[in-house]
Amino acid sequence: MDGGGEAPRPLQLLAIAADKDAADWASLMEEVSLEDGRAIQVTQCAWDDIMVSAEPKSSVPIVVHLRKSKANPKRPTTIKPDFCLVRNEVSVPGKDFRNQMFGLMFAGVESVNSFSSIYSFCEKAVIQAELFKIARKCGLDENGDEVFPMMDQQYFASYAEMMYSQSFPAVVKIGSAHAGYGKMRITDHHQMEDFRTCLAMTKGSGDSSSAYCCAEPFIEGDYDLRIQKIGSHYRVFKRTSVSGAWKTNTGSAHLEHLELTPKYKRWADEAAEMFGGLDILTVDAIHESSTGREYILEVNGTSSGLAPDVAAEDNLHIRDLVVEKMNAHFCHGPGAAVPQVLVGGEGQAAEEQVSGPAPGAAEEGAMPAASAPPPATVSSAESF
Repeated sequence: MDGGGEAPRPLQLLAIAADKDAADWASLMEEVSLEDGRAIQVTQCAWDDIMVSAEPKSSVPIVVHLRKSKANPKRPTTIKPDFCLVRNEVSVPGKDFRNQMFGLMFAGVESVNSFSSIYSFCEKAVIQAELFKIARKCGLDENGDEVFPMMDQQYFASYAEMMYSQSFPAVVKIGSAHAGYGKMRITDHHQMEDFRTCLAMTKGSGDSSSAYCCAEPFIEGDYDLRIQKIGSHYRVFKRTSVSGAWKTNTGSAHLEHLELTPKYKRWADEAAEMFGGLDILTVDAIHESSTGREYILEVNGTSSGLAPDVAAEDNLHIRDLVVEKMNAHFCHGPGAAVPQVLVGGEGQAAEEQVSGPAPGAAEEGAMPAASAPPPATVSSAESF
């Protein structure tokens, strides 16, 4: 840009991130600019703070009215977002903000993760269906084991279809609840019948007589695994419950960083292809204590929680990912691939990066070396 020219209009980034531990995205983006010199202005809020109207063919395709934001907690404002970062679920028990998201989609606003993938993640059954599709595609390895090992699971459209045929104890999951909600452990067929009568009292979608339900055998696990992928950066965590809860993703847990193995990387890479591509994801698995087998339980998307001891670093990875996507869209045309820019002297080239314990001497074909992990910590599993 010439010294006498006007500064280009900053791009508006709408960051939907309002958890108590949410990063301050305005501060993280403060020293950031795109390759063409445009700055990034951040407005951070929650889904329930926004009202959206869209008119794609007009000169102002999108208008977002905010009841409040992180910068203006008591004053309404209006913005015209160019890009979105979504770190909160759009639909949770008792709250559904998909209509607001539809307005952003209607106007053609791009986001991380993509709005189409976030929409698909609103229904747990749709996520599980995609995971079983991946498992069928990956098939078996040379030892006859599943490459992408999913739990045995049954789906029932309502209480009327519910005829569980797997082993007991079992776990039942109602609809698309998160963070341990809508989930019960069932010891025998008598309790299953009691649960079925309770399911009949829930509200289903459309003309369904109740909510849908998934059921699976209960696995006694000695620890959980979480494989995290942010862009091209990976982490692996081992979570051991210290609260004694059978729902290992709730309560407090001892957190340990593990090495990224080819198997875990394959799981994350396969999951990253879901619904047209996931920029931010975590794969949750369980290690069965009696057999040593590992089973994939679920995949989380754009709202995946970060480990407290490395959250600041991982938020920088998310920042760099957002800048990369914005450069691709606004500096090189929609859909173009660009290398990740250096951001504030701390950016990293868009190569595969790995966090975890450093393996031994590198061998040909081995996984890339990894930095030494932070010490194990005890953290709340509800936000991670």
